[in-house]
Amino acid sequence: MTKKAKTGLARLWEISGATPWPLAAAGMVSACATLLLFVPYYCVYSILVEIVSKAGDLSRADFGYIFKYAWLALGAAGAGLAAMYAGSVLCHRAAFKVLYDLKIKLAGHLARLPLGVFADHPSGAIKKTIEYNVEQLEGFIAHQLPDLIGTLVSLAIIFAYMLVLDWRLGLVSLVPILVAFVLQWRVFTNPDTGKLMQQKQAGLAAMNAAAVEYVRGMPVIKAFGQTVKSFGILHARITGYRNLALAITQTYKTHNILYHTLLSGILVFLAPAGIFLLKGTADHTAFAFTLLFFLILAPGVSAPVTKLAFLGAGVKMIAVGVKNIDELLQAEPISQPAVSQSCRGCDVAFRNVSFSYNQGAAAATMALKHIDFTARQGTVTALVGPSGSGKSTVAHLLPRFWDVTAGAVEIGGVNIKDMLTEDLMNTVSFVFQDVFLFDDTVFENIRIGKPGAGAAQVRAAAQAAQCHEFIARLPQGYDTKIGGGGLALSGGEMQRIAIARAILRDAPVIVLDEATSFADPENEVKIQKALTELLQGKTVIIIAHRLHTVQHADQICVLDQGRIVEQGKHGELLARQGVYSRLWRAYLDADQWVLA
Repeated sequence: MTKKAKTGLARLWEISGATPWPLAAAGMVSACATLLLFVPYYCVYSILVEIVSKAGDLSRADFGYIFKYAWLALGAAGAGLAAMYAGSVLCHRAAFKVLYDLKIKLAGHLARLPLGVFADHPSGAIKKTIEYNVEQLEGFIAHQLPDLIGTLVSLAIIFAYMLVLDWRLGLVSLVPILVAFVLQWRVFTNPDTGKLMQQKQAGLAAMNAAAVEYVRGMPVIKAFGQTVKSFGILHARITGYRNLALAITQTYKTHNILYHTLLSGILVFLAPAGIFLLKGTADHTAFAFTLLFFLILAPGVSAPVTKLAFLGAGVKMIAVGVKNIDELLQAEPISQPAVSQSCRGCDVAFRNVSFSYNQGAAAATMALKHIDFTARQGTVTALVGPSGSGKSTVAHLLPRFWDVTAGAVEIGGVNIKDMLTEDLMNTVSFVFQDVFLFDDTVFENIRIGKPGAGAAQVRAAAQAAQCHEFIARLPQGYDTKIGGGGLALSGGEMQRIAIARAILRDAPVIVLDEATSFADPENEVKIQKALTELLQGKTVIIIAHRLHTVQHADQICVLDQGRIVEQGKHGELLARQGVYSRLWRAYLDADQWVLA
């Protein structure tokens, strides 16, 4: 027999790797707190019975009995509050431990995934899973779970005491609660409920993804005076989520009305039953006290029962959130060899490489077809070609951002699939066209190239990258915090920071994706000086759009429609009068273009 896969909270504990004992201890303490906090109610009831029964002559009241229960109530209340505090602390510690372990696990897993996973999952959907779904667990474990335990214990105590006090009135009080509970249980166990919750989560994820895209496109939106309604995708997602929420409300409104009516109408059942039973009771005074107790206590049961229903909905939402987290964790990471092979030199070779972004699809379109070239150690290899020819795709295969569909990529005669990712990343450095800087200090943004590097090493790398001068002008120098994406710096300054990272890493293989694309003439000169420092003795692959930057390259590979159509030096390619020659002429014409 196959073992049934865990779901919901059981799966949550499994994927987080957390031990259940801290939470079990927290649950026991919370249960004890609930028991202790019920003692004062019993004590007050006992005191009231003693006082009311002797109301005609209070001198006959047993004040020793009254004070005993008063002190007992005070002590139990204090102990109950202390236990509640201890239970809350234990639950919060367990919750934050689960959150920490789960977020670290997700972050580590995401770092091992191929970039295709992020292309298939919008950043807003991933953000929702990591932030909303995971943070939702903290609220449940730290707050709702103690409430759930307390509510169950409260209901057990109330019903047990009711049945002991008068089993007939206890059963009458239970009837509407049981009917309401059955109605709610049918809702939660209905398969359609699970589907609706999944649709709600999917709608929320889609709305998040559209919102992230909307914010990222804000410069364009403002430039063209657009509003949210004109951004059709976001408007449609918001409207769709609203319609789904309304549909869910309409679906369960009858159940909800009946549920709350039954819980609020316990007295409608209890009062007639009490009057009927009163007629057949010998001791009317004693029964009147009992009935009074029921009339006061029974309506109060609706609050914990309603809380239980909301907690049930919370458990359902947690189950959907855990499923979303699970789907992310089940995405296949890039395979790792059992033993990492060491490179024999730093030649980079593409051996008959073909690649498709939609691997496994019935009609997969090949982005690269039979790419075959070798970049020798200590030389510069340039990749040029029209837009969409596959230049960046070739570069992205080198660090295994994607895996090749066919053929092999080798460094030093070793297939990169036979190298551990850590070893591969220590061998290859990148300066991409789109530089990303983190919301941190300049110092830490450079040191990401070599975690653990000292201040002297970071400053030396910055000086080599021609960025020490502008860093020194910042308010706190290297300790200046720059915005996410590097919003406090110009494009050229951001690229020099990226070059400083690569210099600090000092990898033997360098990939440059048009490193001067955002630079003005002054910055371009400084970037060229920085690159000269970076590229000494390295195996260099450059993706170039400005052809003058690569005319002195040791070899130029010309790509067109995913194939290498020409290969050679600048002069040789011009003499062939082929694709490269046409690109060169177009480049010269564009360079000489002026506004007449």
